[in-house]
Amino acid sequence: MTHAADHAIRQRREAFNRALAGADLEAIGPLLAQGAVLVTGTDSAVISGRKAQLAAWEREFAASLRTIYTRSPDTILVSPVEPIALEHGRWQGVTAAGGLPLASGTYTAKWRRTGADWVIEAEIYLTLA
Repeated sequence: MTHAADHAIRQRREAFNRALAGADLEAIGPLLAQGAVLVTGTDSAVISGRKAQLAAWEREFAASLRTIYTRSPDTILVSPVEPIALEHGRWQGVTAAGGLPLASGTYTAKWRRTGADWVIEAEIYLTLA
């Protein structure tokens, strides 16, 4: 279970990264739990719920100076007693036009298996640069 879950979560994270790069809201929705919570890295703003997160991404995708965010998992710890896992890694935001680094840091994400899929329940970001 642990190896398969690790692999599945990494695949889902890569799908999320592709969706962010491609400004694909339809691909992001199924990756988020209905009540997913995101705490931003700089001002600790809380974006609560799938609908609110999709609205935030829609605004981000429409920005004239759009930022593309990438999350790179370092470790995934899968619970042996519940269908949950914790991902820890690094994130980076770069300009869509030119790929110039704007910000970066670390993050932690909590995943839950629902049926055959893993969805993000919570993410917290720390801006380091």
